[in-house]
Amino acid sequence: MGQVELTAPQGYAAARELHARRLSEGWMPIGRKIGFTNRTIWPRYGVYEPIWGTVYDRTLETHPQAFSLHGLVQPRIEPEICFGLKAAPPVTRDPARLLESIEWIAHSIEIVQCQQPGWKTTLGQCCADNGLHGRLFVGPRFPVSGFPLLETVLPRVEVVLKRHGKEMDRGVGSYVLDSPLLAFAYFVDVLSKQPGAQPLRAGEIVTTGTLTDAHPVAAGEDWETEIHGIALPGAKIHFE
Repeated sequence: MGQVELTAPQGYAAARELHARRLSEGWMPIGRKIGFTNRTIWPRYGVYEPIWGTVYDRTLETHPQAFSLHGLVQPRIEPEICFGLKAAPPVTRDPARLLESIEWIAHSIEIVQCQQPGWKTTLGQCCADNGLHGRLFVGPRFPVSGFPLLETVLPRVEVVLKRHGKEMDRGVGSYVLDSPLLAFAYFVDVLSKQPGAQPLRAGEIVTTGTLTDAHPVAAGEDWETEIHGIALPGAKIHFE
């Protein structure tokens, strides 16, 4: 008989057990990551719906010029848009109501990882592995109040991803469920329906998914991003 594939609910149940163990070991949750919001990469990985995981104090990277890949399995880089919450968000697709719960916006870089050889994974495995979360770097944070009409700007935001100065990929905000803000709305709705999932709270960070494909990274490499269409600075990262 073949191996029974792990379902998404079973995967999230396993992730809750992992989360509980980490809490008992002193890990502090500081936010969430949403994965596979970029529809353009679904066929490549065989995962056809978004996933999520928890970001911890021990997975937040604060030194982009000495970004450690230690302990990560098959790490890949993902340039994203990140939000910081000032209130618990409502279940809604109304941009104005969503923005009322968001304090700041930033460009973020997530490093994801995969335990399965060759990144041949499944939805259930991704859920069980904390949404494939490895590390997260969050760039300078800017109040959303300084970005008029943010709901119309975000779908057109473009990121250029470079390695050693050579362009590797580029993507736009509309790739992530039509907008990073709508990816956030989708996630809030998912949490409201998922058994055992904790709702988002004030103070959490939420990174909304990669605007490009996820590209393999290795120690010794220099990567950078350029952001167009919104006044957010790109990032320069040296991996160790």
